[in-house]
Amino acid sequence: QVQLVESGGGLVQAGGSLRLSCAASGSIFIIYTMGWYRQAPGKQRELVASITRGGITNYADSVKGRFTISRDNAKNTMYLQMNSLKPEDTAVYYCNAEVRKTNWDTARYSYWGQGTQVTVSS
Repeated sequence: QVQLVESGGGLVQAGGSLRLSCAASGSIFIIYTMGWYRQAPGKQRELVASITRGGITNYADSVKGRFTISRDNAKNTMYLQMNSLKPEDTAVYYCNAEVRKTNWDTARYSYWGQGTQVTVSS
């Protein structure tokens, strides 16, 4: 099995910064694309940012220029640096990873973390 554990959420004032981390462990051969998603109350889960194993990134328009996604392949860890936070960034943030579990099974499996709360006060 594969586990994803997020950390780094919390309460911050508007304009502040937070850094989220997502650590993957378990039956992992290769982690392909990783991503951060968020879900605010009453809204659908949305993609915030994603990063391929090679480092190609993609951002939602609402966070471009404020958030930076990165990863450390050696540590199976992904990060999200969030600057200039706004109240509308308030949500539960989830990490997602596309995982190949063994060298003989080429199937890719999608895993989710349990989420970490980010609250931005105005």
